[in-house]
Amino acid sequence: MTTKTESSPRQPNPVEILQRLIQFDTTNPPGNEAECISYLDTLLTSAGIDTTILAKTPERTNLVARLPGQGKSPPLLMYGHVDVVTTKNQIWQHPPFEGKIVSDGLDDYLWGRGALDMKGGVAMMVAALLRAKAEGPVLPGDVVLAVVSDEEAGGDYGAKFLVNEHKELFTGIKYAIGEFGGFSLHLGGRKFSPIMVSEKQMCWMKATVRGPGGHGSMPVHGGAMAKLSRLLKQLDEHRLPVHITPTTRLMLEAVASEVGGLTGFILNQLTNPLLTDSILNLLGERGRVFAPLLHNTVSPTVLTGSDKTNVIPSEVAVELDGRLLPGFTPDDMLGELRQVVGDEVEFEVMSYDPGPPEPDMGLFDTLVGILREADPEGVPIPLLLSGVTDARFFSQLGIQTYGFLPMQLPEDFNFTSVVHAADERIPVEALAFGANAIYELLRRF
Repeated sequence: MTTKTESSPRQPNPVEILQRLIQFDTTNPPGNEAECISYLDTLLTSAGIDTTILAKTPERTNLVARLPGQGKSPPLLMYGHVDVVTTKNQIWQHPPFEGKIVSDGLDDYLWGRGALDMKGGVAMMVAALLRAKAEGPVLPGDVVLAVVSDEEAGGDYGAKFLVNEHKELFTGIKYAIGEFGGFSLHLGGRKFSPIMVSEKQMCWMKATVRGPGGHGSMPVHGGAMAKLSRLLKQLDEHRLPVHITPTTRLMLEAVASEVGGLTGFILNQLTNPLLTDSILNLLGERGRVFAPLLHNTVSPTVLTGSDKTNVIPSEVAVELDGRLLPGFTPDDMLGELRQVVGDEVEFEVMSYDPGPPEPDMGLFDTLVGILREADPEGVPIPLLLSGVTDARFFSQLGIQTYGFLPMQLPEDFNFTSVVHAADERIPVEALAFGANAIYELLRRF
């Protein structure tokens, strides 16, 4: 653990910061975030901001910085991760670790792994904090910035480590901003700005089926492989039961009201459990956006069977990426799965991190006000995130996270299809927009 402070040269803008962050290959595993964290540490200490470096291992460091305020408000936490997912087997138009700026004829885009998830967000936060320090406004309360490792692989070396081993650094904090939210979402001819207030929780499981095995030359009918086939078919053809959480109801009602007409009427019917699945089927591909917000879900991912081509396995397992709606438990998930697949399958819960059943909406109106001023055309709405973030760890300290990385995106830019995919990129102008919005939050909190 080291702590240091230095004094200050010209500070880079969020575009320059993001370009440099992308140039560090922090693919997780193995992560190796230390050099990237060191770059940010130098930026902050050179500006006269106190920093602390903490780590379980030297290669996987985390940074916590604090900018003091007047003490009139509790501290505000900003946090983000600098590890990224793999680019293996992906074909990119531009190198994923170069940070190249390319124009598509209308907009300039900064290309690279992590541009959206979430080195772009870290660049916005760091730029906002440097601006607050340089311009010298007296902030209402302290601002704490945590830049962490290992979010993409579970957080053991990052947020989970900080919460378990250094929770004193977050004393008194009630609200935080992190990923994702504030980006442009175009639906039914209207522009929305979803703010993440709640997220689904990870519930990873292993499903095992058994049957007679033997030599591959003597086929077995109705064995473990056949049972696995039935299991996968059942999961593919049947959704788990519908649940309308308070956050999803607020979101759907707001979207339906703004869109209006037949589309608004149809979207509003999603909140009727008797009609939800029928409406999702009617919406087709567009229904994929809403379906995870209305059900607990499972996605088969990793298969384990025989390790010999000529051996029929007597036991086959499939790992399931399960995601629970807020307020639900692994027992709820297992009960719902039993209704679909019966009792022939053995389930084991491999990993589960609980989260708060309902969000604390105390900061929501402030964030709404900032977005409405920055982009009057956008309609801020609450969002339940179908994924999971480090928010689950900070919630253990009583901290409510809002996904607030504002980005104005072109209507034809599909945010969700670019995250974790080839050709990840961010509009250059979106970085300045987000940094300015976050700076406004620091001034108003």
